[in-house]
Amino acid sequence: MTLKFVIKRLVFLVLVIWAASTIVFFIPRLSSRNALRERFGELARTGGFSPGDMEKIIASMQQQFGLDRPLLEQYWQYLHNIVRLDFGYSLYRYPSTVSDLIAQSLPWTIGLLLVSTILSFLIGNLLGGISAWPRAPKWMRAVATPFILLTGVPPVIMAILLIFFIGFKLKWLPLGGAYSVGQVPNLSWGFALDMLRHQILPALSLIFGSVGGWVLSMRGMGITIQGEDYVNFAEHKGLTGGRIFRDYYMRNALLPQVTGFALALGTVVTSAIIVEGLFGLPGIGTMLNLAIRSNDFPTIYGIVLFITITVAVLMTIVEFLYPLLDPRVRQS
Repeated sequence: MTLKFVIKRLVFLVLVIWAASTIVFFIPRLSSRNALRERFGELARTGGFSPGDMEKIIASMQQQFGLDRPLLEQYWQYLHNIVRLDFGYSLYRYPSTVSDLIAQSLPWTIGLLLVSTILSFLIGNLLGGISAWPRAPKWMRAVATPFILLTGVPPVIMAILLIFFIGFKLKWLPLGGAYSVGQVPNLSWGFALDMLRHQILPALSLIFGSVGGWVLSMRGMGITIQGEDYVNFAEHKGLTGGRIFRDYYMRNALLPQVTGFALALGTVVTSAIIVEGLFGLPGIGTMLNLAIRSNDFPTIYGIVLFITITVAVLMTIVEFLYPLLDPRVRQS
């Protein structure tokens, strides 16, 4: 991996973030809708203050948010704030900033995504490799079949099915929430186990909804790898089946899967956000759903832009790691 490659990827990352930020800035301003007027219009209908007072409040808020400035000046100030990860103020939870709301909900999303993504990637690739390995026992190859059948079920539908059957019908696990009602968050094993029970169904929704795709793609790669010269050479050398499977078969078949992992990050993040909303977890997804229901446009734009930046950064990191996994890329 050369310095030129690193600089090229970093420049491309900056361009992607700039393009996404520009789109997020200009698209809402092409609409005739006014976020402040819609938000305070709702408050006027429920709060009972006069239209004159509402106009004064809107004018004051526009000045505070910088909406009374020229569009180009707003754009440069917006880019300056993005560099500092400052996404502005939330309308629904003013004076809280969007960055504060994201920071509060991000640990829940990271925990759910980290566990489910790693487990689905590892389980799916292992089962896919075993199902295509001719020396594997038949019962081990048959284990992958149920997961392949789940390929066509999106994580959102899987979440609804798990909520209905496991949570509602069988009552084995909680239907939703981050922890039981009445529990006070604390550093104890009791609270940790209670919180873990509430995370099982969301994690299973993402794992079952994505592991089948990894099984199928890894199975196809495994079948292709079997005819390669280095696998045949390892067999003729008399190496054990376990070593051939681990060092020559799985290691080379996993390389394209890493690329697929980078491409699938956007879908995984989107699915996790929707699943969070279904289970009522206090993560990014729930925050986004609440912002949509309350017409909190700054929070919506901030979360969308934050997700875009995060996915772009993760894909760049995977690109940096790929030459370390494949010496052929490093040499070229």
